[in-house]
Amino acid sequence: MKGSSTGRSSSEVYFVFMNFDPEYERLQSLRLVLSHSTKQLGSLELDLYLSNKHDEFLANMLGPGTYKKRFSWVVIDGFSAEITDDQADLLRSAREVRIVEKDLELS
Repeated sequence: MKGSSTGRSSSEVYFVFMNFDPEYERLQSLRLVLSHSTKQLGSLELDLYLSNKHDEFLANMLGPGTYKKRFSWVVIDGFSAEITDDQADLLRSAREVRIVEKDLELS
């Protein structure tokens, strides 16, 4: 199901945290036990895996060009994206997603 537009169309920054992913856990564990000389390769593999996973997830859920992904976090399986409230609601309904929260700037 692609993102819909029901009037709430201004984009805001949201944080999206994903549910358990065994491949993420495997790569994260591997990165932690690698020797210093090979740790960079393990980190790169994990970075690429998460970035691609998040990109594909967003494209499948919302459709290309309807959002702007800001970054993926490696420490946790999550990302930040500029999306609409309707798109955030759609992501909340996905089985792969644990939490979707709007970025609230504190003044």
